[in-house]
Amino acid sequence: MYRGRLERDLKLWATQGLIDVETAGRLLREYDSRESAFSVGRVLMMIAALLVAAAMLLLVAANWDVIPRIVRLVGVLALIWGAYLAGGLLIARGAERLAAAFLMLGTLAFGGAIALVGQMYHLSGDTFQAMLVWFAGAVVAAALFRSGAVAAIAGFLAFVVAGAHWTQSYSADETVLLWLMPLMAVIVILLVRYSGADRVRHLAYLLLVAWLAYIYGENETPGTAIAIAAFGAVAYLLAAVPQSPLHALARSAGAAPAFYSYLVLLLGLLVLHAEFNGVADRLFVGIVTLGAAIAGIALSGKENGAVRYLGYAAFAAETLYLASETIGSIIGTSGFFLVAGLVVALIAWAVIALERRLSNAEAKVEA
Repeated sequence: MYRGRLERDLKLWATQGLIDVETAGRLLREYDSRESAFSVGRVLMMIAALLVAAAMLLLVAANWDVIPRIVRLVGVLALIWGAYLAGGLLIARGAERLAAAFLMLGTLAFGGAIALVGQMYHLSGDTFQAMLVWFAGAVVAAALFRSGAVAAIAGFLAFVVAGAHWTQSYSADETVLLWLMPLMAVIVILLVRYSGADRVRHLAYLLLVAWLAYIYGENETPGTAIAIAAFGAVAYLLAAVPQSPLHALARSAGAAPAFYSYLVLLLGLLVLHAEFNGVADRLFVGIVTLGAAIAGIALSGKENGAVRYLGYAAFAAETLYLASETIGSIIGTSGFFLVAGLVVALIAWAVIALERRLSNAEAKVEA
């Protein structure tokens, strides 16, 4: 998507004479050469690694009874170390994509080895502990080889760890996920920063959103929903407002911090709609939601398309909801839309005037 926009912009700039055609071509080739750029070959290589790992594990499982125990253990260890050594050698030779496939194979084989060894030697433990060890191994491998592909596996395994604990929460400490989920999210973010796998950061943010959902599920009260919405509002303002001390750090991570914090804010407000039964309470929450939608569009609408479209959707949905829930007559509904339209028009005029002033101020500074 971004590449398509970049190519269109480069062609437009070349047509307008801002840059020459040769420079536009070099810029596009430079973007395509980046490791983070989409590559069909890289995706197919990842799929091949998954299929090979699955084939080897199924082959061992099908012949489990006839394979001597020592052969099973040596074979599993040889597969893990062989894949990691091959990945390291390929990294040293500059074959990053092929190395990522071998590193994924070694990490997946490590997970299979945990299950196989545990079954062979009847080791005590449960699924949660096994998944946690697998996650830890993936984190170590991602850090040692600085691999974005293995960091992605660690991100997915974080969800598996949380799910494994949640499914057996009847016999486990229910407070573990309260600190473990954000800790795993922080670890994944650190791996993203270290390995440069920018897309993997979405897994960490989604894990934090799931953590907040877990907190609400454990304590379904209006106070919890208000706290989640307030947390999302504060996080969004810290990420979106230029005067914030964390704005530069958030911008360095792209559009994701502002988007996911804004999503948490709207999810908290959505839950509040279900928590309150009175018309007056729902009307108040609706007005706050409309304000949050407009604030998101005003603060991030220009530079963050994800927040802008989410704000549009929230505003439209909340407007229809308020019209259906709080206004009964057709005249009342039309009056509500008229007032809402006038308010939005005034806000739009103020935002446009502010943008013009900022643009004029920037032009004077440059002059």
